[in-house]
Amino acid sequence: MKKSFIVFGVGRFGLSITQTLMSLGHEVMVVDQEEEKVNRASTIATQALQLDSTDENALKEIGVSNFDEAIVAIGSDILASILTTLLLKSLGVAKVTAKANNDYHSKILQKIGADRIVHPERDMGVRVAHHLVSSNVIDFMELSPELSVVEISTSEKMIGKSLQELEIRKKYGCTVIAIKKQDVQAVNVSPQATDMIQKGDLLVIIGTHEAISLLENSLLVEVKRV
Repeated sequence: MKKSFIVFGVGRFGLSITQTLMSLGHEVMVVDQEEEKVNRASTIATQALQLDSTDENALKEIGVSNFDEAIVAIGSDILASILTTLLLKSLGVAKVTAKANNDYHSKILQKIGADRIVHPERDMGVRVAHHLVSSNVIDFMELSPELSVVEISTSEKMIGKSLQELEIRKKYGCTVIAIKKQDVQAVNVSPQATDMIQKGDLLVIIGTHEAISLLENSLLVEVKRV
């Protein structure tokens, strides 16, 4: 399902998230105070605006509450990051992901209501973008521009069925390379076709971005986002 995102701060991290979200078919507005960054991002994003994200009236005018999710990727200006996050939550943005520069910054963002906090030294923009699109994707690793390994939670549609019954490779072009059993903290590597999916299992799958999206839309669309 297509989502609308707004990204504040168009440095390396913000650009990486924007590019990935756009490549996945979503709409992205980018916002930055620097004209040069806005001009650069305008060739990538759906829309690019130059404004002060700490100006409450400016945020109201662009209708921030209408976006599905906001990403505060502001770099070195910690005060602007905190004020922007606070304003977005107060204006009713459903989900706000904020970039933290250090642990102290992270604690403040958590206190003021950020829904997700990421650390650029640990989280690549590409990985964060995939988490934003679908939180059923527990982890993501890009092997090439076309191929990825993802870890996904199972849905009600999958529970009680074998891999053979699900026909994941045949129908979606993906391969299940492992099943993580959360209840017993075990990993079934190279599972057999007859192995059954149980509640709480996590599947480690390899496939193209297109194939993985098809799998999610077909089998996980009814799952409550975790």
